[in-house]
Amino acid sequence: MNDELHEAFLDLSSTLTGYSRFRLLGTGQADPYLSTTREAVGEEVLAELLNTYTDVHRDAGDDEKALDTGLRARILSDRLLGPVARNVIKMWFVGTWYELPQEWRDVQATRGHDSTHVVSPASYTEALLWPTIGANPPGAKAQGFGSWAAPPTIDAP
Repeated sequence: MNDELHEAFLDLSSTLTGYSRFRLLGTGQADPYLSTTREAVGEEVLAELLNTYTDVHRDAGDDEKALDTGLRARILSDRLLGPVARNVIKMWFVGTWYELPQEWRDVQATRGHDSTHVVSPASYTEALLWPTIGANPPGAKAQGFGSWAAPPTIDAP
C-alpha cells in the first residue's frame, strides 16, 4: 500500500477521532480501514478527501481552532467529502462501514463495496468505542477475575 496514502489517512483519522496515530496503529485496523474506504468511495474521492485534509492542516499550522474550523467548513460540511469523513469516524469507533447516504450514492454512483458491513474480524474488539467509554468489548478482552469489583477507568486518547 502507498506509504504516503497510508500516512495521510492516519493523519486524517487521528484528527477526526481525537486519538493519536500511535493509538490508531495499535488497533491494527489502519490498513483494513483505508482499504474499506478506498473500495467504498473510489480512488478519486479518497484522494480528494486526503488532499483537502492536507491543505486544511497546512493552512491551520499549529492553530487547533483554525484546524477545527477548516475541517468543519471544507470537509465535514462538504456534500462529497462530509459523508465519507463521518463514515471514517464511525468506522474507527464501531468497526463497521455504513452504507453512504442515498443522496451521496445518487450523485457519485453506487459501488459494490459501499454496503454496511463489519470491516474485519478484529474491528469489533479494536473499536475506539471501548476505550472511549472505559469498558471492554462484551465477549472479548476480559479483564480477569474480580475486575467487576473496581470501577472502570477511561484511558486518555
